[in-house]
Amino acid sequence: MAPARTVEDPYDWDSRVEAWEEVSATDAFRALRDRILEEAAPRSDERALDLGAGTGLLTRALAPRVASVAALDISEAMLERLDAKAAADGIPNIEVVAGDMRSLPFADEEFDLVVSNYAFHHLDDEAKELALAETRRVLRPGGRLVVVDMMFSLSLQPRDRRLVLSKIRAIAARGPAGILRIARNAGRLAMGNWEHPTSPETWEAMLLERRFEDVRVEVLQQEAGLATATRPVNTAAPGPESRRGAGA
Repeated sequence: MAPARTVEDPYDWDSRVEAWEEVSATDAFRALRDRILEEAAPRSDERALDLGAGTGLLTRALAPRVASVAALDISEAMLERLDAKAAADGIPNIEVVAGDMRSLPFADEEFDLVVSNYAFHHLDDEAKELALAETRRVLRPGGRLVVVDMMFSLSLQPRDRRLVLSKIRAIAARGPAGILRIARNAGRLAMGNWEHPTSPETWEAMLLERRFEDVRVEVLQQEAGLATATRPVNTAAPGPESRRGAGA
């Protein structure tokens, strides 16, 4: 059972478990999960952390390949579903943890591997930087980070413009319900409450500023992108931005 949540959930994920189950069951999301596992190259003696684990699409695939996995999510209902699935599948090495990516409830240098699949775009850039600082803090020296997320921006760059227009066309093709969704999304964007995808270039800059090394960002199909990085083996004492509690 997931612990009681002590953080706000602005997207009300507790009410969206079934909808997310449908999305995570698609071939596209399973392909992204598989790409993360390929890039992460998990080992049987490692302790891993899945940020924004949801109902466990990535967590449950990762668990048999490592010593243990901590699955962190802001939604207690999502974690309850993940816990039930893990129990039904006989997977004993998953720990579900309700918490905020910006203030991770873990000790320094606790994990060998941190992964995340389509969670960071719910944070604005400032919050992403806090989450990345926290990620670096909980990674052991030499530990790896592998993230797949929306990686584009609302700009006039050709790829960004193409992605936004394709999304609008796809939603509009659903008829009146689609038009209503476009209007609602426009309102959310105007109020600053829309999702917060970030460009590949910004992802690279944020990782370098947080003092990761071996940083690589790759554009994938559609709006997705892949970011990988390593916490250096020889590191100075963490600065204020990297200490536990940032963004609390």
